[in-house]
Amino acid sequence: MTTTAAGPTAGPTAAPDTAVVSFEDVSKSYGDVRAVEGLTLSLHPGETVALLGPNGAGKSSTLDLLLGLRHPDSGRVRLFGTSPREAVVAGRIGAMLQSGGLMEDVTVAELVGLVVSLHPRPYPVGEVLARAGVTQIADRMVNKLSGGQEQRVRFALATAGANDLIVLDEPTTGMDVTARQAFWATMREQADAGRTVLFATHYLEEADAIADRVLVLHKGRLLADGTAAEIKARAGARHVSFELADAADAAPLRELPLLTSLEITGGRVRIQSRDADETVRAVYALGLRPRDLEVTALGLEQAFVAITEAEEARTA
Repeated sequence: MTTTAAGPTAGPTAAPDTAVVSFEDVSKSYGDVRAVEGLTLSLHPGETVALLGPNGAGKSSTLDLLLGLRHPDSGRVRLFGTSPREAVVAGRIGAMLQSGGLMEDVTVAELVGLVVSLHPRPYPVGEVLARAGVTQIADRMVNKLSGGQEQRVRFALATAGANDLIVLDEPTTGMDVTARQAFWATMREQADAGRTVLFATHYLEEADAIADRVLVLHKGRLLADGTAAEIKARAGARHVSFELADAADAAPLRELPLLTSLEITGGRVRIQSRDADETVRAVYALGLRPRDLEVTALGLEQAFVAITEAEEARTA
C-alpha cells in the first residue's frame, strides 16, 4: 500500500480550558467484582499522566471506559466535552492496547498505510514508520515480528494521525532499552506539542522519569493523584542505610522506633522508617556506631507499595 496522505498542519484542537478527559463518579462492575468505583478525575492538554496500580486495580477497565469499549454502570465519561465514541470517530484519540492482535498476512507498511488511510487527520506513512522506529522492517510480514517489534507497530498505529489524546497500555513491554528510550522521547515530543499522553505501566521507573502526574488506582478507587514527588512525600517513609561492624544480632534493630521494614545484607543495614531522624537517634542511643550513613527519600516504587499496603491494612 502506498498511501501518501499529507500531514496535518493544525495542532491539537482542545481549548486550553477544556478537559481532555473527564470521569464523573464513574463505577463499573463485572458480576460481583467492582472494577471501578466512584472514579472522578480530569486530564488536561499537554499532560503526561501515568496510571499505576497492582493487578486487579482497575487500570484496564478505566482505559476501556475512556475509549468507549465499555459503558459505565453509573457516572459519566466525557472526552473533549463529547462521548468517547464521538471522540474516537473524530480521530482525536490514538490507542495502544495490550488486548487484540495485529492483522496478519500483510506487511508492516501495508498495515500502517491502511490505518493512515482511515484516519481523519493522517500523517504520511513514511513519517509514521520512522517515528515508531519500524522503517527497517516495513516490508516484513506482521506475523513474522518479534514481541518488541509488534509493540513498535502498535505504537505506529496509535500515532498514525494528529491525535489530541494518546492512550497507552503497558506500551514498552518487550522493547529493549534503546527502543524504550526512543519511544519515550517521542512521547515527550507529543506532550510538548500540547497533546495529552495517558499510559498504564508496571515499570514504575518510567512513571517516575516521564510522567508529569501520577494516578494510583487500588480496587477501582483513585488512591493518590499528584506529581511523582508528591506521591513519594505522601508515603511518608524514608530509607536509612549504614554499615555496621556486627550486624549479626538484629534483635535490637527490630526495636527501633517508627520502623516499617528492616533488611540486613552482610554488614549493610537497610531500614525504612516513618521518621528517619528519630530512628537514627535511636540507633546511636543503642550504642551502635554506624558507618557510611545514608538517608534518602523513597523511590516511586517503594512509595507505591507503601501507599497500597496502607490501604490494604485500612480496608482489611
